[in-house]
Amino acid sequence: MEMIKITLPDNSVREHEKGTTVFDITKDISEGLARVAVGAIVNGDTKGMQEEVKEDATFEVVKFEDPEGKRIFWHTSAHIMALAVQNLFPGVKFAIGPAIDNGFYYDFDTEHRFTPEDLEKIEEEMKRIVKEGHKLERFVLPRDEALEYFKEKDEIYKVELIENLDEDEEVSFYELGEFTDLCAGPHLYDTKKVKAIKLLSIAGAYWRGDEKNKMLQRIYGTTFEKKKDLEEYLHMLEEAKKRDHRKLGRELDLFTIHEEGPGFPFFHPKGMVLRNQLENFWKEEHAKRDYDEVKTPVILNESLWHQSGHWDHYQDNMYFTKIDDGNYAIKPMNCPGSILVYKSKMYSYRDLPLRWGELGLVHRHELSGALHGLMRVRSFTQDDAHLYVLPSQVKDELVSIIELADYMYNVFGFKYHIELSTKPENSMGSEEQWEIATNGLIEALKEKNIDYILNEGDGAFYGPKIDFQLEDAIGRTWQCGTIQLDFQMPERFDISYVDKDNEKKRPVMILRTIFGSMERFMGILIEHYAGKFPVWLAPVQATILPISDKFNDYAYELRNKLKAKGIRVELDVRAEKIGYKIREAQLQQIPYMLVVGEKEVEDNLVSVRSRDRGDQGQMNSDDFVAKVLEEIEIKAK
Repeated sequence: MEMIKITLPDNSVREHEKGTTVFDITKDISEGLARVAVGAIVNGDTKGMQEEVKEDATFEVVKFEDPEGKRIFWHTSAHIMALAVQNLFPGVKFAIGPAIDNGFYYDFDTEHRFTPEDLEKIEEEMKRIVKEGHKLERFVLPRDEALEYFKEKDEIYKVELIENLDEDEEVSFYELGEFTDLCAGPHLYDTKKVKAIKLLSIAGAYWRGDEKNKMLQRIYGTTFEKKKDLEEYLHMLEEAKKRDHRKLGRELDLFTIHEEGPGFPFFHPKGMVLRNQLENFWKEEHAKRDYDEVKTPVILNESLWHQSGHWDHYQDNMYFTKIDDGNYAIKPMNCPGSILVYKSKMYSYRDLPLRWGELGLVHRHELSGALHGLMRVRSFTQDDAHLYVLPSQVKDELVSIIELADYMYNVFGFKYHIELSTKPENSMGSEEQWEIATNGLIEALKEKNIDYILNEGDGAFYGPKIDFQLEDAIGRTWQCGTIQLDFQMPERFDISYVDKDNEKKRPVMILRTIFGSMERFMGILIEHYAGKFPVWLAPVQATILPISDKFNDYAYELRNKLKAKGIRVELDVRAEKIGYKIREAQLQQIPYMLVVGEKEVEDNLVSVRSRDRGDQGQMNSDDFVAKVLEEIEIKAK
């Protein structure tokens, strides 16, 4: 009997027979743990409960609340849905059914057109299947036998997937009741844990994402261990619909996107107020920290992009043009332009660090199906900064950037977590450079005592990075700020500084954003605040509402007083009832409504109504101005 060693997260070691299942190893650790476990991470790979462990391994149990656990849970749920569809709609052909960020989907090929009523029937059938408690059985076949198996069933999509595998590769299957799927796993042990089910929508999807292929029907769904968790998730989806930045962008007159420019946003006057407030805040905070600002061209010669590596690693995302018979590219990133500014003169070690910020417009080719309001666009302004530093300055500069990001995110009320992404497969540079760069980021995080999630192999092609994942008001996360350490660009462009021994040395380049992109950050803020911007950001900070036209003169005087103090104010002199005017202002999410009538005119007062707190009573107009200015000054949340 051959034994293997299983090392647990606390470094304790247990021995098991070779081929023992994940379930049995977990049960040996604790019966209670086995009841809540959905799988395990074995030597870095996620495995289902029925899979065997055949070598010495590190072993970490995962539950539903873990990201790996959710993927197992939702992958299994996709199979349950597929079995339900097979039971209800005989003759359907199956494509793929993966777990995704918040659930799962499956693509089906059938002449029947799925309807919302069908989703209800499929849900009920899924619940019936779950109650039966089917185990998910795994088996493998040689490639040729696997091909024959699916050819007999006329499963054309599975056949195509297998044909793309190597000839000597074994093919794994998972069997759930009467449904057998080509699948690498991992899966739940059985269906009993899937207690709460909701199918969400139907969409069209081309096979393999290629519009030349057949259009399939995709059903999206989500599942949870507890009904309460599903209800909370569905409530969040409803809240997200109300907060959709595309809907609010139209209602609040902030921006539009037109068919003449798909993926190219048009900002309206009120949207520009919001954008300018964000840019001004960005500029002020950077100036306080000794950043200078640069601006580089949008179009640059193709040769530059060969030198930077974008031609080899990023060409499919770029736009190109010709000028005077020369080939040019519209910049997808600001970094090479910043380097040309650096190369325009020679710097001494005494000049470093150089901190150059740039609100730079970039263009990237996105597929039309991926475009989404301000969140996914083809032209956007990155709030970049490029820092040129001595090796000895790297850690302190990274710490300062983390502190700046922390301050700016706190102003908006965002919580966040940090992820560290390491060397990808298509990287440039040596192992040693990557190790130095990665360790530099880790040291800065340690200095600030910040925990982080490690994303192996997810760095940029030119360097490792730290990403800030912001959590909004309803618990969704958004990737915004990024810090990257780049040893590649300085080498490719041969930039240097003169050190104290009068020798040329290579500076380290730090690339970073805080907002990520102005457009996307605006979209996130619109949804985070549900359009109810704090006073300092609000496009209109106050509106004056005279009860009748008898009080218009006082209203105009009041407007001029507020405008003179820099408060963004509107005046509603329409011949409408005051209740109607208040409702309109409330719908426009204006922070303050100032009602003026006879008493207000006589005593230089305003009746203040707050968008968020309702009627605030009467106030001297000067006191109101002082109150608003203080809220703006401190950027009150």
